[in-house]
Amino acid sequence: MECRQFLTDRLTDLETFDRRSVNLSHRLYEEALACRMRPFADGIHGFPRMVRDVARSLGKEVKMEIVGETTRVDRDVLEKLEAPLTHLLRNAVDHGIESPEQRVLAGKPVLGSMQLEARHCAGMLQVIVSDDGGGIDPEVLREALVKKKLTTAEVAAKMSDAELFEFLFLPRFTLKEAVTEISGRGVGLDVVREMVKQLRGTVRISSQPGKGTRFLLQLPLTLSVARMLLVEIDGEPYAFPLAYIARTLKLPKANIGLLEGRQHFQFDGQQIGLITAHQILGRGKANLLGEEFPVIVVENSGLFYGVVVDRFLGERELVVHSLDPRLGKIKDISSGSLMEDGSPLLIIDVEDLIHSIGQLIASGPLNKIQEAETAIQAKKKKRILIVEDSLTVRELERKVLDNAGYDIEVAVNGMDGWNAVRTGHFDLVISDIDMPRMDGIELVKHIRNDAHIKSLPVIVVSFKDREEDRRRGLEAGADYYMTKESFQPEALRDAVRDMIGSPIS
Repeated sequence: MECRQFLTDRLTDLETFDRRSVNLSHRLYEEALACRMRPFADGIHGFPRMVRDVARSLGKEVKMEIVGETTRVDRDVLEKLEAPLTHLLRNAVDHGIESPEQRVLAGKPVLGSMQLEARHCAGMLQVIVSDDGGGIDPEVLREALVKKKLTTAEVAAKMSDAELFEFLFLPRFTLKEAVTEISGRGVGLDVVREMVKQLRGTVRISSQPGKGTRFLLQLPLTLSVARMLLVEIDGEPYAFPLAYIARTLKLPKANIGLLEGRQHFQFDGQQIGLITAHQILGRGKANLLGEEFPVIVVENSGLFYGVVVDRFLGERELVVHSLDPRLGKIKDISSGSLMEDGSPLLIIDVEDLIHSIGQLIASGPLNKIQEAETAIQAKKKKRILIVEDSLTVRELERKVLDNAGYDIEVAVNGMDGWNAVRTGHFDLVISDIDMPRMDGIELVKHIRNDAHIKSLPVIVVSFKDREEDRRRGLEAGADYYMTKESFQPEALRDAVRDMIGSPIS
């Protein structure tokens, strides 16, 4: 009894000591952070005069309002904000605010209005530069893009306003025809984006023609400490910066759809592509046998992707540590940090991550989210790869064979099909002939020249019904040749059954 009481007392003492240590370390952390924080007003005191001088030189009348002067900002962030804010404010006076005559004709007061605002929101610093000027006319921007040969008229006509505004961040892009001391010198918003990127932040534009333009800069409160979402990927912790996270959710399996052979789900009225973090980072296989999956919707420059992780570990404020420069740039990783128990973790570079996703999409098919389940089903169902660049024909063939009970994968061109067939297991390939990047004849030759898959059955389906085309396909190694003119669902099912039998092995 005495030993038990002694141990109980010592455990109580240890728990008390632990609570005091945690409390003390938290207070020290808060004090250290507070020492780095300065009011927003300390870094912007010269801006009102600059705006006034620029407006006077352009013959305009502008008043500037500053909101959130007492907002606390890390001194390093505040120092590095000076250059991008100077550029945005000068731009607003020159590009945004109209001349007094134009404002009178538009029914506006002669005195133009600008606002610079700083505020804390969801653990981040938001800096907003807005004006009540003429705004950005999407049609004028479209014409400029076509004139500068940055895109075609057909593509530009289909772009949303947000997509058009992204072109404003291109190097040396300007809507000004004449070069002046203030504008048109080729120093554009790309400088602003690059500086904001160095601060691990983002910048977005919104505008209404005739009513004004708004720039939103979202930045970490401090460069040394940042709020992150911690997740687990293949048994290891990783951190995603909150600035790049549009949403987190538990996605039900039933909400996952298939389009163009790739999985997606609905988010704010648009289709969001879905990919596992394991495939991007090259870390093992995702265990996805449950009914719902933890998903992070990441966003950068208007691009959204859903990234599936193993589980959420919660939100933390982490001290950011730069990686040793001798390591160079590590793919998809920006920096590192430490957990409460001292174990290390890596911080994801979301911009690099989105670029990696784009490269994965271009190089071949993405892994399906239900990969763990389909691997089990693949032991029972026979798999067929459909290689076809026509969406209509591809979906028709897929539905016919899917309804027949086969497990179907699709590829949108010959190169996509070759990447799929050499990295996956299939019982049959159905290929078109005329396709971009690699035609069907080349695909068949590649298959026949590969020692591992040279015996894989191939059916060629083509619009061409000439004897020489049939001969070319069969000489290349195709096992069966069908023409799309005589294409019938029953004929396709019969041909597949003749080649590989029933869908269940």
